[in-house]
Amino acid sequence: MGIGHKHVQFVGKTVLVRNNNIEEGMRVVNRIMGREGLFEQYRLTRYYEKPFQTRRRINFEKAKAIYNEDMNRKIQFVMRKNRLNPWIGCA
Repeated sequence: MGIGHKHVQFVGKTVLVRNNNIEEGMRVVNRIMGREGLFEQYRLTRYYEKPFQTRRRINFEKAKAIYNEDMNRKIQFVMRKNRLNPWIGCA
């Protein structure tokens, strides 16, 4: 990528507003901005975050990601199709 590669995602974002429906256009813009993490970045940089709070938040996010990954793996295992014994643990 290069210098400023984090800002490439914002280049050329255009929302079409049909029939002067500004509310729908704003919903689309908010959805795009939320998906790209702008609101979270704004929330994090709005106030100064002390170093211990940063460490606590990052550790919580890591633990949450590990938990979610493990839970998704377990759910995918249970939801598999064409198993020899589809009802694991049942007689």
